[in-house]
Amino acid sequence: MKKYGFGVDIGGTTCKIGLFETNGTLVDKWEIPTRKENNGENILPDVSAFINSKMVEKDILKGDIQGIGIGVPGPVTSEGVVLKCVNLGWDVINVTKEMEERTGFSVKVGNDANVAALGEMWQGGGKGYSNVVLITLGTGVGGGVIVDGKIVSGNKGAGGEIGHIIVNENETDRCGCGQKGCLEQYASATGIVHMAEKKLQESSVKSTLRESKPLTAKHIFDAAKAGDALADEIVENMTKILGNALANVARVVNPEAFVIGGGVSKAGSIITDRVKKYYDEKSFNSCLDAHFELATLGNDAGIYGCVRMVLE
Repeated sequence: MKKYGFGVDIGGTTCKIGLFETNGTLVDKWEIPTRKENNGENILPDVSAFINSKMVEKDILKGDIQGIGIGVPGPVTSEGVVLKCVNLGWDVINVTKEMEERTGFSVKVGNDANVAALGEMWQGGGKGYSNVVLITLGTGVGGGVIVDGKIVSGNKGAGGEIGHIIVNENETDRCGCGQKGCLEQYASATGIVHMAEKKLQESSVKSTLRESKPLTAKHIFDAAKAGDALADEIVENMTKILGNALANVARVVNPEAFVIGGGVSKAGSIITDRVKKYYDEKSFNSCLDAHFELATLGNDAGIYGCVRMVLE
């Protein structure tokens, strides 16, 4: 008899919901709006009602469901308590307790970046490894750390916040977190564009980037691949900063593999090859054999990881 699990990735705009067989096969997936009004009071009722409706539609019995995994964009304790989530309008809320009461199923909750890392380890770019660090390069820089197949969430769910490692003590601009010189300010899509715009202002060097308005991270990587010297310099600086930072991460968790995801990762091997070059230059000897892989699950990594949590 087949057993199933639901993975729920709650985002600021939509909730992605996936129905999986427990062997990792995605049966179906959907999205519903994230209703954040009134401090997000409708989010969990909407999710539980949707899951109940899909069970009826798919003719799945309660006894066939192993559990529900939920990812949220904020710190989560090991008991499933979310410690304030601005993006959803939540203050402190025990998501595990509320969802178990609403559905009658076992529920596990994790930070969205951490569960995405778990998903990539299970069925994505990190498949075959049990010690993985995921770095997502998007508008910001997210991270997730998996050790021996389990999420490292830390004391208050803030484990894996790789984007807020301080990499430049001389930075004068503030990161969104309030600090200065965070990795996110250089390795994110926003960060690399900011570096490029600054370089274009300071230099009179001819570059195709001057024709790209508005300038995006994709423009920069495409130009570097095409031989634009200024774009190549910016990419080189970004990958050096990231490679050095990951060499320090490796000193703490010693992963088998780094998996790089997020929109910026679509640039491909120009990132992984150069990051590994700088990583190797700064790496502790015992960490030199780490592999660098590209994420493969895209926006579905979260729902995969959510289900993997309930199978542990």
